[in-house]
Parts: sequence; structure tokens; C-alpha cells
Amino acid sequence: MTARAALAEAARRLEPVSRTPRLDAELLMAHALGVEREALLLGRLGDPAPAAFEPLVARRLAREPIAYILGRRAFWTIEIDVGPGALVPRPDSETLLEAAVTHFGERAPARVLDLGTGPGTLLLAALDQWPGAQGLGIDRSDTALAYARRNAARLGMTERARFARGDWAAGIDARFDLVLANPPYIGTDEALDENVRLHEPHEALFAGADGLDAYRVLVPQIPRLLAAGGVAAVEIGAGQAEAVRALARTAGLSAEVRLDLGGRPRAVILT
Repeated sequence: MTARAALAEAARRLEPVSRTPRLDAELLMAHALGVEREALLLGRLGDPAPAAFEPLVARRLAREPIAYILGRRAFWTIEIDVGPGALVPRPDSETLLEAAVTHFGERAPARVLDLGTGPGTLLLAALDQWPGAQGLGIDRSDTALAYARRNAARLGMTERARFARGDWAAGIDARFDLVLANPPYIGTDEALDENVRLHEPHEALFAGADGLDAYRVLVPQIPRLLAAGGVAAVEIGAGQAEAVRALARTAGLSAEVRLDLGGRPRAVILT
């Protein structure tokens, strides 16, 4: 069977488990062939389908995230190695970096803190954006931190990025120009795509009955973390903007909501 025919069949089989079955099939085929997707589409569709393709499709049929199967996910200006035990980077989280770029303008933050860093997604993207910055990433998961350190090494940032195990900002007494956080914000009883629920770490997804437990701990810590002129960009879930803004007001912070590319409230910017 040619790669073209195998792609068509795989896309049909993936329809029940994926919103993007054809794209998934193409990414898996390119991975099996050891080429980029563009090279596959431009010149390799007539090749014999490799034996490695079917096991990859089987993993996707079991709803394993594409990023876990491929081992990497593009985010902002970098690529992040990712796998079981680490939250898959989402394009919507780039809203936090866009807000930070707007805030600093021609300036650049010197010190960056990423709370709940996971595989280092936000911190390493920020350090790539501002090459003169130094950063600290905190997470409770040793598995996620291992990915973060691996990503920093691959991106040549080991001298600029430090990672430590911790519980949000507990024990941190330094101040930072930029604080980033993508905390868990899904309510324990909320419906969630099975591709996510079955494979991604629940501690990075769920935060109590209303999804706000992490914000109740995190937001009151932010005032003591911000340097003069600093800003915090915190990701939020659907319908949480007003609740998080209320927590910010109680903590003595001003809060501005930013929308993602889909027009949904996605980040709260705290100063």
C-alpha cells in the first residue's frame, strides 16, 4: 500500500477519536518515514507505507495525544519535548506571552518565574523571546521537571533556566519582572475530551469542584513576587474571568482579561 492510500484509510479510522483525523494521519506518516510533514506531502505520498505507521495509528486510536506519540510539540518560537506525565502545550497558552510582549514593549524582563512550569513550556518560550533574561520554573511533578530540564538543555538554555520542585511560590522570596502561570483550572466533574482525560496528568488539569482551587493559592502570592513595573500573566478557563479578577482585587492587584485567538477569555494580566 502506498503512503497516500494508507493515509486515506487511517484518516477514516481516526474520525471517531480526533477532530483532525487527516492531519493526525499525515503527522504520524511523516514521523514513521522520518521526514517533515511538508516533505511527505510534496514528494513522498507514492512511497510504500512504512511498517512503523500502523503501530502509531493504533496508539492514536487509543486516544493517546499526538504530541506524546511524536514526542514533541511546537509552541511560540520553540519546540517542546513532551510525553506521559507532562501537560501538552496548547496554542491558547501563547496568549500569556503575547500579553507579556505587549506589556514590556521595547523593554525586556530580566527575571522570569513560571509557576507550574510542566515541561518548561512558558518559561523557555519567554527566555527565547528575551535572550538576556534568566528564569526559574517551579513544579510539583518530578516527571514534568525532567522534561523541562531536557528541553532547556536541547534549547541551549541550561545557564539561563533553573528548575525546582515546589508548591507554587511557597518558599520563594525573590522578585521577578514577569510571572507566568498555567495552573489547573478544570472542575472535577466537568466534561473533558477523552484524549486529554485518559492520558494527560490529572494534577495539571483538575482543581477542585469549581476549578478555582489553584487560583485561591496562587493569586494571593503574586504581590510579593512582582518587581517594580512587573506583571503576572495567568491562564484561566472558561467562565472563570470574574472569579479570578475578584481574587486579584482582594490581593490588592489590578486585573485585565485578555482573549485568545478564538475570542475567549484566556488570561488575566495582574499588576
